[in-house]
Amino acid sequence: MRYQITGKHIDIGEALQTHVRTELGSVLEKYSQRPTDATIIFSKNAHEFVCETNVHLSTGLNAAARAHATEIYAALDACVEKMDKQLRRYKRRLKDHHKDRTEPVALSGAASYILASESGADEPEPETLQPIIVAEMETKIPSLTVGEAVMQMELAGAPVLVFRNEKKDGVNVVYRRDDGNIGWIDP
Repeated sequence: MRYQITGKHIDIGEALQTHVRTELGSVLEKYSQRPTDATIIFSKNAHEFVCETNVHLSTGLNAAARAHATEIYAALDACVEKMDKQLRRYKRRLKDHHKDRTEPVALSGAASYILASESGADEPEPETLQPIIVAEMETKIPSLTVGEAVMQMELAGAPVLVFRNEKKDGVNVVYRRDDGNIGWIDP
C-alpha cells in the first residue's frame, strides 16, 4: 500500500510517518482486504493540529476521516479511530446486509460540469442568464441499492451521492440533511 504523508506548513518527521504507517496500517489490515493508497495531511489551525485521512479501497470506495487536537499525535489517533469506526461499519453492512450481490457494482458514464459562481453585487448584469462552464469532466454513476448508496456516501464523507437505483432502474439521489438525517430523492 502507498502512503502519502504531507504537512501544510508543518515539518513531518520520520517518527510521525512511522507512527502513521503503524496505526493506520493496523486498522486497514483489520477491516479492508486490499487498500490501494492512503493520503494523510497534517495542518495547524490556530492552536490545534488537524489530521485529514483519505483511503482509497480496492472496491472503488473512498473512506475519509478528519480530526483535530492540541497535539499532533492525538489528532492522528482520533482520525485513525474515526477511520476504524467507518471501516467497521462498512464491513458489518457488507457482511450482514449485502450477501446477495454476486456481481461488482456497474458504473455508467455521465458528464460532470463545474459552473462559475455568481458574480458580485458590484458587477453589471450579464448579457445572458446561461451559466459559464468552467470545466467539463467525465464521471461514473454507480448502480446500487439505496442502502449501498447511503453507505458509500457516508464512507466518502460526501454531502450527496447520485446513483442508479437497481430496483427501479432510475437515477436517484441520497443526501445529508441539515438536521443530520439522510434524504432520498426518487423521481
